[in-house]
Amino acid sequence: MAAANRCSFPRLLPLVSSPWRNSKLTPSPSRVGFHRVAARFEQEESDPLLRAALTAAWIRDQESRRSDPLFIDTYACGLLSSDTSSDDVGKWLHSTNVSDMYHYRLATKFIDERLHQLLSTSDQFRQIVLLSDGMDTRPYRLNWPRLSVVYDLSPERVFKLGTKRLKVIGTKTSRNCLLFHCPIDSRNLQETLCTNGFNGNRPSLWVLQGLPLANSISFEELLLLISSLAMKGSIFFGQLHIPSDWITSGTKEEWLEKVFLRHGFRGSIVKYSEVACNSGSDSDAGFESPGSVLFVAEQLRMSDAQMEDWRMHVERMEEEADEEGFEEL
Repeated sequence: MAAANRCSFPRLLPLVSSPWRNSKLTPSPSRVGFHRVAARFEQEESDPLLRAALTAAWIRDQESRRSDPLFIDTYACGLLSSDTSSDDVGKWLHSTNVSDMYHYRLATKFIDERLHQLLSTSDQFRQIVLLSDGMDTRPYRLNWPRLSVVYDLSPERVFKLGTKRLKVIGTKTSRNCLLFHCPIDSRNLQETLCTNGFNGNRPSLWVLQGLPLANSISFEELLLLISSLAMKGSIFFGQLHIPSDWITSGTKEEWLEKVFLRHGFRGSIVKYSEVACNSGSDSDAGFESPGSVLFVAEQLRMSDAQMEDWRMHVERMEEEADEEGFEEL
C-alpha cells in the first residue's frame, strides 16, 4: 500500500502541446457550434481542466460532422451547450494552448481502433481503465464485449459535469459495460480502484488520452500505479504530451523508452503519419507532433496481487514441507 499512497496526483494542470496547425482535416470556417462552448466558458473558463475537456469534446463533435470522419462521436455534442454558432475557433483554440486539433483527431482514431482490435481478438481483456479528461465518451459510444468493466480516472468536477449533461440527452452505457468513476485526486487511487472491483490477477487495458499531468514526476507516479495494479501482460497505450522540460537528454522517444523500462514496461512509439496513412488521410498532412507521441506498452512485471498470491503459495509449500518433515520424524 505504500506504493499506492504515492499515486494521489496532487498537482493537476491542463494538457499543453504544440499550437494546432492547418491541415486538410481542419473544419471549414462555416463550422458551427463553438460559440455554444464559448458562451458557457464565460462562467467556466477560470477552470482550465474543464475548458480543455470541453474543447476536446468540440473537436470530436466537429470531426464527426465531416463527410469522411476519422471517427464518429455522436455524444460529444451533448457535452456542449446549445446556444449559438461560431466564427473564430482557431484564435480561441490557439490562445488556450489545448491539444492541437489534427494530432488529437489522429490519436482518437488510433485509440479507438487499438481498443477494438484488443477487445475483439481476446476474451481476456474485460477490465479497461480510461485515463481521461473527464469527458471521454468511449463508455457510451463503443461496442463493449459482454462483462466489460470500465474505470474512468479523471478530475471529479469535470466528470460530474459531463455525466450530468449526457444524462440530459438520455445517454446510457450499454448493458455489456459497467462504468465506475475514480477521481484522480483520490488520496489512494489503488485502494479506490480495488474497492470498485479492479482485480490485479486479471488482464487489463490502460488507455491514456486527456488526463492532466503536471510534470514528468506525475507521469512516473502514474506508471507506478499501473505497474502495481496491472497483471503481467496487460497493455498500456494512448497519447502522451511531453513538454520539452520533461526531457533531460536525448529525444522524447528515447526518454519515454527509458521511463517505461524503469517501471517494468516494454514500450514502442507509433507515428502519427502511420495512423494517418492507415486511415486514408493525405500523406502530406501526416506530420509528427513535436509535443506528443502515440505509444503502446506491455507490462512485464507481476502486479501486487500476483506477487501476494505467489508469496502465499510459497508459504503454503513451506508449511507443507515442514509438516511432512515432522511426520517422518
